[in-house]
Amino acid sequence: MLDTLSAESVLEVLKPVQDPELQKSLVALNMIRNVSIDQGKVRFTLVLTTPACPLRQFIVEDCERAVKTLPGVESVEVEVTAETPQQKGLPDRTGIDGVKNIIAISSGKGGVGKSSIAVNVAVALAQAGAKVGLIDADIYGPNAPTMLGLEGSGVAVRQTAEGEVLEPAFNHGVKLVSMGFLIDKDQPVIWRGPMLNGVIRQFLYQVTWGDLDYLIVDMPPGTGDAQLTLAQAVPMAGAVIVTTPQTVALLDSRRGLKMFQQLNVPVLGIVENMSYFIPPDMPDRQYDIFGSAGGEKTATELNIPLLGCVPLEIPLRQGGDRGVPIVVGDPDSASAKALTQIAQQIAAKVSVAALA
Repeated sequence: MLDTLSAESVLEVLKPVQDPELQKSLVALNMIRNVSIDQGKVRFTLVLTTPACPLRQFIVEDCERAVKTLPGVESVEVEVTAETPQQKGLPDRTGIDGVKNIIAISSGKGGVGKSSIAVNVAVALAQAGAKVGLIDADIYGPNAPTMLGLEGSGVAVRQTAEGEVLEPAFNHGVKLVSMGFLIDKDQPVIWRGPMLNGVIRQFLYQVTWGDLDYLIVDMPPGTGDAQLTLAQAVPMAGAVIVTTPQTVALLDSRRGLKMFQQLNVPVLGIVENMSYFIPPDMPDRQYDIFGSAGGEKTATELNIPLLGCVPLEIPLRQGGDRGVPIVVGDPDSASAKALTQIAQQIAAKVSVAALA
């Protein structure tokens, strides 16, 4: 045991404290910085790998306990910040300047609430302090503007030396581009693959995203041109598969998962949406309308994580309709808590992969 109080002794007692996800010393990872001591008051900065760290308080308490074992320590003050790591690049794919991690939210079939998950995950990450963008690549059903309260808004077109670029819309802490900004409300999108691919590439490379920790991409359902274009264009931090407990949804989700694996895109996990229904007049009751435990069973069979289960609640639908995501409008609801935890799990897995 060190018998003097100094910056060196503080770092020494913190060496055994590990990041639970990375299983490495905080000191070795350079996550402990700016150690200062003032008459028994110890201060330092803890630099996490994501603002949405699910184990933030656990790590802080471990640090405080370790430092308090030193003689002469009267108090410990930990300032917590975050530096999201850059996802590893790939030689045959072109990254986006300033964008650290690109995450696809996908589903094997429509109607499973994929866009609701994408929007709420994006907003939850922004609430945690991350810089977040969202591409509504669901070209045939662009609902993100409505869900983010941006219906009727648009994207500005700016001329630069490299050509025209789009300025994303912004609300609830999230930058957004969507096909919904570029077409009339009732206009159907009847496009072949090459046109679809062109728009997705424009949303990736011809938008002034600025610095982003996470760029969330709300994919069209299924296993088609959009998924192939995205996977082959940019280095992906990973994909999240959204399903319901219903058998037909689970069958389609397995196909979507296999597609990403064949394209060498890491699958971060499965989200089971509409896991059960909570009646507004009986909040202590729940009904398994679409079956139960299907997501958990599929995740186990395919050896991938179940990131979380989101219940079906009326406020979730109401929030999406009026442009106030449930993580903003009703943060204490069961759905909002589940979505926030899912966002934290996604962020943690992305950071672990980037630093592995």
